[in-house]
Amino acid sequence: MKYSSLTPSQIEIRGAVDGVANETKDVIRRFHEAIDRHDPEGAEELVADECILENTNPAPNGSRHVGKVACLAIWQRLARSTGTEFEREEVFVVGDRAVIRWRYRWGKADGRSIRGINLMRVHGGRIVKVMDYVKGQRKHRRPIWR
Repeated sequence: MKYSSLTPSQIEIRGAVDGVANETKDVIRRFHEAIDRHDPEGAEELVADECILENTNPAPNGSRHVGKVACLAIWQRLARSTGTEFEREEVFVVGDRAVIRWRYRWGKADGRSIRGINLMRVHGGRIVKVMDYVKGQRKHRRPIWR
């Protein structure tokens, strides 16, 4: 299945369109714009000091990263990976939570990609919790998440 990538401005708000949802949408948009620009420093002001990231690697349960520095280290490696592309298939916000369905590519063929979903929570204008999940086997995965 092929999906055209969503732009960060195509983030949908479901449920109440209020200050919390708009703040979440703005933070998620700015975060993804930094990733798209391959700008490692672009997300620094968007991550809370107490952020927790539950990553996909190593399988099957992933790894847990606690604190701004630890979480940024993961995302900054992703942002520095030129020659890669992060396609958003669907992004929506409900209050302080965001759901991002994506495909990460390190080549043109579907076999050079993985699909997954991120569940993110925003509080006070910063990302405070992220849970990442991937679909399918990981044997062909590019090892940038370590």
